Amino acid sequence: MGITVAISLFLSSKTFCVKIDTQATFKRLRNRYRLVVMNDDTFEEVVTFKLSRLSVYVMLSMIFVLLVGLTVSLIVFTPLKYYIPGYDELKIGREYRQLKYRTDSLEMQTKNQTQYIEGLQKVLKGEVTMQMDTVAINVPIEESINN
Repeated sequence: MGITVAISLFLSSKTFCVKIDTQATFKRLRNRYRLVVMNDDTFEEVVTFKLSRLSVYVMLSMIFVLLVGLTVSLIVFTPLKYYIPGYDELKIGREYRQLKYRTDSLEMQTKNQTQYIEGLQKVLKGEVTMQMDTVAINVPIEESINN
């Protein structure tokens, strides 16, 4: 007992109904065929294959999956991945940010060093007017003993 599926196609206001019998479809997939490779000169059989549509479909599907897997592994595990547009953008962006942070810190360090050196040069030349930390002490004048 087969399951019948009805498909309706709407083309130019006409309805076409196509009935697909799944039992018949599976039977056609399992029908056996023979593929014979013969020598053209002597007509002798070189190779004979017994195939069905299902086995051909499975074999072609396996070959397709194998080729896709090999292609993906070739791209992922070799330097070919660098030729894919957009692959390195994340890595380049991360490296760019790291270099930016490093240059900012180096700029701050060189600015601080130049201020230190300028201050040191002023001190060595004596151009710096320094304020004393201490308060001037008013020492009373000694009273003369002669008074």
